Amino acid sequence: MALDAGNLKDWLKLGIWIWIILNPYQMEAQFGGRRSFQFLNLPSTARSASLGGVNVSSWDQDAQMFLSNPALLDTLLDGHVGLTYQSLVADISYGTLTYVYKSKIPGVWGIGVQYLNYGDFQGFDPTGAPTGSFSGSEFALMLAYARPLGPMQLGADLKIMSSALAGYNATAMLLDIGGIFRHPNHDLTIGLSFRNVGVMLSEFTQTSESELPFDVQLGVTFKPKHMPFRLSLTGYNLGLVNEELFDPTGTGEGDPTKVGTFDRIMRHIAIGTEVLINRNFNLRLGYNHLVRQELRLSETSGGAGLSFGFVLRIQKFELAYTRSIYHAGGGYDYFTLVADLNSFITRK
Repeated sequence: MALDAGNLKDWLKLGIWIWIILNPYQMEAQFGGRRSFQFLNLPSTARSASLGGVNVSSWDQDAQMFLSNPALLDTLLDGHVGLTYQSLVADISYGTLTYVYKSKIPGVWGIGVQYLNYGDFQGFDPTGAPTGSFSGSEFALMLAYARPLGPMQLGADLKIMSSALAGYNATAMLLDIGGIFRHPNHDLTIGLSFRNVGVMLSEFTQTSESELPFDVQLGVTFKPKHMPFRLSLTGYNLGLVNEELFDPTGTGEGDPTKVGTFDRIMRHIAIGTEVLINRNFNLRLGYNHLVRQELRLSETSGGAGLSFGFVLRIQKFELAYTRSIYHAGGGYDYFTLVADLNSFITRK
């Protein structure tokens, strides 16, 4: 089929759909598209996107961070609602909606929706004849719970998943289990999350064998005393640290096609920094080495792997923005809006 202006948009959208499956935040050279529901590993909020794309330990009254680690739920978030929106190319859109509330029983609950819409495609048969349009989308419904245990807090997040493309559908039930430790005397938080543990409820076809995007993530967030910034280091894909990776640029050790030791380690680490200007305005910076190495051009990186943004608090609202750069052609924008619904209720 000839690639003309009439179907260029549909080819571009299909390419982005494949890119989501091969999500750079969770992609290893040998696994690629064997995993389903990779949209779960997209940054769920502008905050995590700005801190390198992966974070399980940064807590600052953010009503959406429990999508990364359910243990980040907190009673101070009671009544907070959060909305994140990201617009990709060719009408592809991604968003999350969350609400946190404290019940009468000990602990705090969170509910959420994560949704990715691929838009409409125009179908063609091998001869180039049109076969009509079709669409694709994925979504997850989530229920999370967390409660403190001394300086620690444990949480779990149950997710019901659905993925559909051109009449093919798959569903799954997944569970995130997480914990955090907060130092009693220092601004130090350590987070651990086992993500996407579960089972497939139904497959796309009778012969397909989908793999779930299971991951183990460990992170630490620390603010040095008397210094106006907070640092985060997050390890991810920790179950794949022994996988063989290859570097087509030939910069590896020994075998010129293999990735060197330092490069291999860095591909499992996301780095983030929050510059604490004042309580109403902070800057955020991040770096993801895996994204940089996997999506850079041979001549230049084009800033791939870098992210930057800010958070602005105005009265009852908190607005966060992040620009994440994926390749030399540009990047994507994240917008997160958080509001405390309790502040709109007049109490007698």
